[in-house]
Amino acid sequence: MEELKDKVVLVTGGGRGLGEAISHTLSSAGAIVVVADIRDDLAHKVSGEVQANGFQALPLVLDITNEEQAQTAIDKIVSQYGRLDALINNAGTDLTVSIEELSIKDWDRILAVNLRAPFILSKLVLPVMKEQGSGHIINIASTASKRAWANASAYHASKWGLLGFSHALHVEARPYNIKVTALVAGGMQTPFLLDRFPDIDVSKLQDPKNVAATIRFLLSTPEGTVIPEMTVLPLGESSWP
Repeated sequence: MEELKDKVVLVTGGGRGLGEAISHTLSSAGAIVVVADIRDDLAHKVSGEVQANGFQALPLVLDITNEEQAQTAIDKIVSQYGRLDALINNAGTDLTVSIEELSIKDWDRILAVNLRAPFILSKLVLPVMKEQGSGHIINIASTASKRAWANASAYHASKWGLLGFSHALHVEARPYNIKVTALVAGGMQTPFLLDRFPDIDVSKLQDPKNVAATIRFLLSTPEGTVIPEMTVLPLGESSWP
């Protein structure tokens, strides 16, 4: 089934983890996926795999915290394809330390990646989507936007902020037929958690392919319908209602 046939989708952090799963899932549904990542090798690896499977992908090296690079990236996509149908603000970072140990530099870095960059990219794609009369922005939030635990203050601040920003953006974008969704995702079997917490119970985490399938569903919702917020959790996660 190619329900997203020829839709142009920009995926940040597309080189591994959830971004990699999104790139494969959406391309197999017919989308042209722009695999954006700060690491050139990862962007080319994933886009090459997508192409080897017979689907369409474009590798894009992008530091999402750099507004000049972001503008150049949007211009390149629109110049090459004539449109941009969806933006998936997926890239994220964290540092597991207490507030006392967290440096101001690291606070600024985490907020820049997790919150400032989605604002910048959303701001830049809005004129494109307005002109074409449609579009969909999906911000990957987290259960960290709904609760709090120790040693993740910057991450919580960024994800609570991203959730609020998503709802504000939804209000401003909907008159122009642009959909905005905050996807609140529970723990996933990705390097984001596995690299930092080697003793984590993997059975309590969800396959990122399942979250990617949820994103495909969101992008396939009927015209005239928008889902401003959706939560997708591992079935075995017991610390969330």
